[in-house]
Amino acid sequence: MKVTHIFCITALLLFCSSCIPNKDLVYLQNKNKDAKPIEVNQSMSKPYRVQTNDILSITIKALDQKLVEMFNTSPSGQSQNDNSSQSLYFSGYTVDDHGNIRIPVLGELNVLGYTIDEIRETVEKKLLTDYFKTEARLFVMVKLAGLRYTINGEIGSTGTKVLYQDKVTIMEAIANSGDITLTGDRKNVQLIRKYSHGYETYTIDLTSASAMESTYFYIQPNDYIYIKPLKQKSWGTGTTGVQTISTIITALSLVTTAILLSKNL
Repeated sequence: MKVTHIFCITALLLFCSSCIPNKDLVYLQNKNKDAKPIEVNQSMSKPYRVQTNDILSITIKALDQKLVEMFNTSPSGQSQNDNSSQSLYFSGYTVDDHGNIRIPVLGELNVLGYTIDEIRETVEKKLLTDYFKTEARLFVMVKLAGLRYTINGEIGSTGTKVLYQDKVTIMEAIANSGDITLTGDRKNVQLIRKYSHGYETYTIDLTSASAMESTYFYIQPNDYIYIKPLKQKSWGTGTTGVQTISTIITALSLVTTAILLSKNL
């Protein structure tokens, strides 16, 4: 009987500790009930500065489009609106190891550490200074060839993803990847960010509404997001109450059978 009591107590403790509580699954909880609602502040997301290996899409237009055709690199027969990652890889401007891009006629242009707006202004100024007059009505558009990030760990769909948006939150990146699994640690999401001097790692708690105030709530190109597993996964007892009860009942049945067999011997 003592063995049975010990086993029941152990099973009860295992049940209480192995189930994943609801508070660990819900995103952006306002844990302070008296606090005011938190709003996403886009000013916290600093303008992205171009790094090596980034791909830029540069489109130049004018009143007479024939005058600027030489500056646009889209292959013949390809629409300017074709924004697939494959086409942009071949037709876009890749930032080399020295931080330069090569534009037809204009030659090499250093863009390392520049924002998208600064690159647009630089290209426009160079064109107006060296080749055109204001009457040409130049229109220069510069964009990143998609916001590329990599996500791994306890997520529905791992791998490298591309979103064609100027700004992307970490919540949008996770949703685009199939959401975090039940066994994923939402309180300890790691974000590895590339800088010119190397990589830096940050941690963000997505179960807290204060995550929206973090400077890392908005991701940047080439970010790596890693979702750690919860300890419940390694225990193998189940992620829900039903699964845990099933595991405990199975284990209890095996122990009971073993005890009965030993008494009959």
